[in-house]
Amino acid sequence: MVRELGFMQATLAATDYPPSSVHTIVEIGARDSLTAGELVELLGLEKSSVSRMVRKLIEAGEIEEIPHEDDARSKKLRLTAQGQKTLRAIDSFAREQVSAAMTHLTGEQQRVVSEGIANYAVALQARRLGTEPRPTAPLDIARGYRPGIIGRIVEMHADYYARHANFGQPFESLVASDMAELMGRLHNPRNEVWVALDGQRIVGSIAIDGEGEGGEAILRCFILDDSARGKGAGKRLLAEAMKFCDEWGFCATRLWTFKGLDAARKLYEDVGFTLEQEQEGQQWGVKVIEQCFVRPAPASARPTHGSMPIEDLQHGFAADED
Repeated sequence: MVRELGFMQATLAATDYPPSSVHTIVEIGARDSLTAGELVELLGLEKSSVSRMVRKLIEAGEIEEIPHEDDARSKKLRLTAQGQKTLRAIDSFAREQVSAAMTHLTGEQQRVVSEGIANYAVALQARRLGTEPRPTAPLDIARGYRPGIIGRIVEMHADYYARHANFGQPFESLVASDMAELMGRLHNPRNEVWVALDGQRIVGSIAIDGEGEGGEAILRCFILDDSARGKGAGKRLLAEAMKFCDEWGFCATRLWTFKGLDAARKLYEDVGFTLEQEQEGQQWGVKVIEQCFVRPAPASARPTHGSMPIEDLQHGFAADED
C-alpha cells in the first residue's frame, strides 16, 4: 500500500509537496482552521518539524495565519484561496486513485477493505497513544432457518472457494442444491442450522444433518464471511453444533472438507475430530484432495432426545473458518 499509494516518493498526490505537507493541507481543510499544536497531535510529528513545515506552506501561499478568537497570544492556521485549490486537486487525485482500484473488487470485497482499513487505523492509533482499542462487538449466534439463509450460505461458499480453490459454477450449483435439500428437512429435530449475525446480516453458518447412516451426524455448510474471521465466531458455531450432536447422542459426527484448509482443520481437531480418509475428487469442477474427519461421541455424552428413524447419508462438506 505504501508503494502503490506513492508514499515512497518525494512528493504525494500529484503535488510538489511531501506527504506530511499534503496531510497538513487536508487536515486544515477538513477543520477550517487549526493551531500548530493541534497539528502536532493530528499528525503525530514533533513540534519543531510541524513549525518548519507550516512556515514553508505559508511561504508557498498555501496557508495563512489568522488571530485566535479565544487566545490573543495564539494564532490559527487556515487555507488560502490557493490552498483551497490545492486541496481540491488532492481530493480529486485521491478519489480517482482509490475509485480506479476499487473497480477491481466486488461490492462485498469493497466493504471488507473499508472495514479492515478503518479497524487497523484505530488499532495503530491506540498503540501510538498507549490507549486501549475499542472492543469489537461480538457477533450473535442464532439457531434455525431464517429468510435468505440458503442464498447467503451459497454466496459465502462460492466467494471463498472461487478465491482460494478456483471453484466455479459446478461447485456453486452443488452447494445450492445441497443446502436447499437440507433446509427442506429442518422439520426433523435431528437436523439443525446455526448462523453468525452481524446485526441482521448473516456472516457465518454451520449445520448438522442428523439423518446419516448408522446413527451418525454429518457436519455441513461450515463457513465464515471474511468480515467475521478472527472474532471467535467459528469456535462458537462449532461448539453449538457439537453440543447439539452430544445432546442427541449420535454415535459419531462426520464431515468432508478439502486438504489445505489448515485453519479449519485446527478447529476440528480441537473438538475431537480426526482424519479418517483422503481421496481425490473432481465433483467440484476442480481436482482436489477430499478429506473425511470423524468425531466419535464423547463417553460422557448422554442423549437427551428420543431416537428417530435414520435415512440415507447425505454427502456433507465443511468450509474453512476463523
